[in-house]
Amino acid sequence: MPEPRLRGPGGRPLRVAHLTTVDMSLHLLLATELKVDLEAGFETYGISAPGPYVDRLQAIGVRHEPLPSLTRSWHPRADLAAGRELLAALRRIRPDVLHTHNPKTGVLGRVLGRLAGVPVVVNTCHGLWAQAHDPLARRAFVLGAEAFAGRFSHAELYQNAEDRAALARAVPAFRSRVVGNGVDLTRFETGPAVRARLRAELGVADDELLVGGVGRRVAEKGIREYAEAARALAGKARFVWIGPDDPDKSDALREAEQGVAFLGSRDDMPAVYAALDLFVLPSYREGFSRSAMEAAACGLPMVLSDIRGCREIGTHGEHLLLTPPGDARALTAALDRLLTEPGLRAELGTAARRRALDRFDQRAVARVSLQTYAAVARARGLPWTVG
Repeated sequence: MPEPRLRGPGGRPLRVAHLTTVDMSLHLLLATELKVDLEAGFETYGISAPGPYVDRLQAIGVRHEPLPSLTRSWHPRADLAAGRELLAALRRIRPDVLHTHNPKTGVLGRVLGRLAGVPVVVNTCHGLWAQAHDPLARRAFVLGAEAFAGRFSHAELYQNAEDRAALARAVPAFRSRVVGNGVDLTRFETGPAVRARLRAELGVADDELLVGGVGRRVAEKGIREYAEAARALAGKARFVWIGPDDPDKSDALREAEQGVAFLGSRDDMPAVYAALDLFVLPSYREGFSRSAMEAAACGLPMVLSDIRGCREIGTHGEHLLLTPPGDARALTAALDRLLTEPGLRAELGTAARRRALDRFDQRAVARVSLQTYAAVARARGLPWTVG
């Protein structure tokens, strides 16, 4: 059953803007949500620093508003300039809804959105940017910034329950909700021909096992530990990593890691997952891992870090295996177990796919956003209509 179509005052289309730091996030993380907004009849905007994904966003009907001064890292002078650019963009667009994402733009957007008089300001927490093992000063800064910014939004959406609990004192339960996360499940329906083609491209024989991870090429993804495990297991499988460089991050990895072939960014991710026999993500921090959801949708056995954002993907021993972050020895043991137990690989892969089909539909998550916009509008007495 289709969702009711929300309209603005006088029945005009609502203007909904999604704010992220970079256009890659709009395209890779929010494409399905943006499409659902367009299908709902909204004038849909993406606001971010300009980049190579703008054309793809515009191709699906999203209007992009560039913030040239916006960066992923905190830089006071650039952040002031980005703030001025954001205020100017909001005054041009005059959105009915500003939906903020990512740590930095989540803080800036909530505060400036309210100051600009946006009627509905909603934030999605894609993962708190501090972990329990981080220094106290960092954790205090992160929680303090989120608690402060949370006072400016009308609703807070969390991808995992642990983040919501961490901010429970600052964000009242009546305006917060755990929504989970999802992917476009229809993208990952491939066949044996797709698998064979990509494995041939990579020079992987039919009887070889191929292990792969997906993510930005930064240390917090656990790539060093993965490479250590790959070297220990040399001869049992081939090991690859797929994902872009991220030179602006302080933990960017620029040198080659022996034992792992780095394939860079690819536009054919369904084929990449089809070519793999085993998926690995030894990350230190995840909001709710998109690549792991995609791997689960493809029915891949998985080894993930035992952290929030990965634990939500499934249960250890039932859907996947979990290992402590930063523990190369434990990672090696888990990978070795799956490489040598084909029955367990098949069992976990089947269970992971069942869970993905049941829990990780991004369209369902996007519909919760629409319901949230409507609920805030009703609570605030806004003159919206349902058509």
